[in-house]
Amino acid sequence: MINKKQKKIFVVDDDEMLSMALEDYLTRKTPHEIHLFSTGEECLRHLENHPDIIILDYHLNSVTKDAENGIKILECIKNFDNKISVIMLSGKDINNIAVQTGYKGADLYVIKDEQAFDNIVNICNN
Repeated sequence: MINKKQKKIFVVDDDEMLSMALEDYLTRKTPHEIHLFSTGEECLRHLENHPDIIILDYHLNSVTKDAENGIKILECIKNFDNKISVIMLSGKDINNIAVQTGYKGADLYVIKDEQAFDNIVNICNN
């Protein structure tokens, strides 16, 4: 098996259970370094650590009501470093949201469904 380069991955989601489950899944399936953030603002404060990939939830205000949404955080990430790969993660299968996130610089849009974790692992390992 070819040894893939270890990547630094940020998971940004206000759903703590989902974040922890994704972290556990990624840790078991990949050699990557995973960091969890419950708000986009918290993620932005750590961008100087130069993540390779950010898995970013579209809706980020269930815990902190005035938290910025994923689109605004995506814009800030891309303004900081447009080479950071961003995977938008959403529970909504809405085409215009997917198009909007792509227009703003997201590399991919992944729906939170039963294949989401496997899709993310495949993306992270490429």
